[in-house]
Amino acid sequence: MGGCHSYPSATKTDSKTLQPSDISNEKLGTNNNNLEERPYLQQQYVCQRVTHTDMFALTALPPGVDKAEWLASNTVAFFKHINLFSSALSEFCTPSTCPTACGPGNMVYVWTDDHGRKLKCSAPLYFDYAMSYIQDLLTDEAVFPTKAGSVFPTGFFFLVQKVFLLLFRTLAHIYWCHYRETLALGLHPHLNTLFIHLTLFSRQHALLDPEETAPLRDLILALGQQL
Repeated sequence: MGGCHSYPSATKTDSKTLQPSDISNEKLGTNNNNLEERPYLQQQYVCQRVTHTDMFALTALPPGVDKAEWLASNTVAFFKHINLFSSALSEFCTPSTCPTACGPGNMVYVWTDDHGRKLKCSAPLYFDYAMSYIQDLLTDEAVFPTKAGSVFPTGFFFLVQKVFLLLFRTLAHIYWCHYRETLALGLHPHLNTLFIHLTLFSRQHALLDPEETAPLRDLILALGQQL
């Protein structure tokens, strides 16, 4: 799936002025850890989580629950947790430390405005766009209805995929550029737990394409062994 695709006309998302775009193939990012090895793969860190709950059971669709409702409630929860986590590191993610929004392998994330113009912006600006975009979706009753008897719009699954792509990129940027600060704050068990939960949920419900998660495939495999 590409983030630059247009939204189905059955939703009200045409009014959204900013849309997530595809990952650029340019290798222009900056790994602020400045380390040849990826510290998040080291055994003493990758084994740490804040809970040993059965994640497979936690992500599976419960019997009798509507799938759209399950996706909606989990999307809201993931957004709240990941937005809170990224906010805890916001003082380390600035235009000077992160002039581009990049992820593992120095992949660069760019934003596309409503005129189709690609904006190569700093990481804090990119993720501000991302969180604002998600917040607008979650509070739009036409997309994420909360009233009894309301129905989810055509294209709802497609929109959830877009949200999970942005949430994945947020965690990918933290692992690639701010893992040192995450360690210093003792937040790496929380980061691992969030990442495991997000990737398992995405895999269970086909929310992320393999090509999107490929840059962190080594971490996904390492954390999967811990499960």
